[in-house]
Amino acid sequence: MTTQLDDQQRTTQMWFKELRDEICAEFEKIESEAGNDATFEYLPWDRENPDGSLGGGGIQGLMKGKVFEKVGVNISTVDGSFSEEFQAQINGAEEDPRFFATGISLVAHMANPHVPAVHMNTRFLCTTKRWFGGGADLNPAIVYDEDTEEFHARFRSACAPHNPEYYPRFKKWADDYFYIPHRQVHRGVGGIFYDHIELNNESDFDRHFAFTQDVGRAFLDIFPKLVRKRMAMEWSAEEKQQQLEWRGRYAEFNLVYDRGTTFGLKTGGNVDAILMSLPPEAKWT
Repeated sequence: MTTQLDDQQRTTQMWFKELRDEICAEFEKIESEAGNDATFEYLPWDRENPDGSLGGGGIQGLMKGKVFEKVGVNISTVDGSFSEEFQAQINGAEEDPRFFATGISLVAHMANPHVPAVHMNTRFLCTTKRWFGGGADLNPAIVYDEDTEEFHARFRSACAPHNPEYYPRFKKWADDYFYIPHRQVHRGVGGIFYDHIELNNESDFDRHFAFTQDVGRAFLDIFPKLVRKRMAMEWSAEEKQQQLEWRGRYAEFNLVYDRGTTFGLKTGGNVDAILMSLPPEAKWT
């Protein structure tokens, strides 16, 4: 890192690592329950700024198993300066291009087409302003309404203690964001998405950090339950084909529209870690 971390930056960085550890342990437990000994492989990476200075880095966690065909759980902490081209697009970066970002990012693609794929990330960013962002969304190839309702209900309950407007506002944000205009379809069945939950005074950090932690805990609670419910179901060749074609839509969104992909590539992130969101296999017909 080119700068010494302050208390807020250090606290959030530690939490994202703790959440990563808990999620990976739970996913490995699911693989064990399925009779497989798959575990995560962790690959540290370093980031270098354009001027040659150290710009932080991260750890890519990847597992390929019997239940999780491919799941990536990445953490990163990076800093540096935005390019002149990019800084105008970032909150608080126009007057000073320096930035700090730490977070966790997860994408799981499942072997069984009855088990939904999922995406989750939470992050803390600092420019001349500071804010939290993140969310989670469910991406089933075969939709089960009860799974959709359980997923949404868990995030509704995570939002409720913090602000009664959070869930309807962030659900709509997810519906609007995770949409593929050229296909005129949504990427999945939604969830919540939020950004720019800003720190306007000292007390805001504790409040907004607590919310971001509850989002992470909600994911850790609900997604493994949905996996365990569906992972032993039999599937047909037609259902597998449906999953592979749906994955093509998922890849299109992430490569064309996803802001996290753009942010990572434009700030010199690890390419393999950024593109771990892409499915291991997909089809276009």
